[in-house]
Amino acid sequence: MSAARPTLEFFDDPAAFLVAADGFLAAHPVLVTVVSTVTERCARGEIARGPAPRWWVIVREHDEVVAVGMRTAPGGESPPYLTAMSDDAALALAGALASRGESVTQVNGALPACLVVAQETARWSGGTVRIIEHTRLHRLDELREPPRPGGRCRAATPEDVATCLDWWEAFEVDAAAQAGRPAHAALEPQDADLMLARIERGGVLLWEDDQGEVVHLTAANRPSYGVVRVGPVYTPAEQRGRGYASAAVAEVAAAARRAGHDVCLFTDQANPVSNRIYAAIGFVPVVDMAHVEIVRGPGRLTTPGPA
Repeated sequence: MSAARPTLEFFDDPAAFLVAADGFLAAHPVLVTVVSTVTERCARGEIARGPAPRWWVIVREHDEVVAVGMRTAPGGESPPYLTAMSDDAALALAGALASRGESVTQVNGALPACLVVAQETARWSGGTVRIIEHTRLHRLDELREPPRPGGRCRAATPEDVATCLDWWEAFEVDAAAQAGRPAHAALEPQDADLMLARIERGGVLLWEDDQGEVVHLTAANRPSYGVVRVGPVYTPAEQRGRGYASAAVAEVAAAARRAGHDVCLFTDQANPVSNRIYAAIGFVPVVDMAHVEIVRGPGRLTTPGPA
């Protein structure tokens, strides 16, 4: 039998996409954690539209859904986000976006799909591709409780909004600095109202030391298809190395497990410390991801031609 030619179906409505992709999302809940949680938030009106096009896509082969993607980030370069898919599907998607006249300067998601889309887009403009960030998706296997530091973990309150906002922003800046790369614009800018909503639903936990000083933040997304995704996880530089991150993530993971949910998180592959502590807790790798930038050549992006 010849290989199936991938077909793409684009959606403007997040609710319609969730209905059409439901079987695939339910069958691969960890792999699609970003797509499912972000799309559900878009459907609830929690994520504003940015200036870039906003869409969701289903990839089918032999009439079976084999991959999904989206372009929803309201900030930064609004890179398309892709789950794992075949090279043929990635090439078809790159061609579809060019035919739609979309400017794509970055691509995010599973490797090698995001790299294939970026390389094909760069080929038409005579540009080049570079990977900005390597990440890895992990799933919690058997939870191993780490040593517990002094203090306690508590839910953030409305009085903590300013601290949480500062640390949310600092997380991106510090992660980039630790990896030796420039910080890129936030894909989903936070404000006080968004942070307050996260806090009120119990999605932000803080660690207080024995003196009552807040020394660490761990956040978690709402469960989606039975999966809770942890992050961001942030400890200010002067408080690092004391076990706060390990203990807080383990506490969040244990609570999710008690509620019957699976648990996952992303790590920056350029940060060996975070990779090591999460492995010690019991997280195991699932798939490698990347944030890829397309550096345009002197020409203008055109509809794809033959290789």
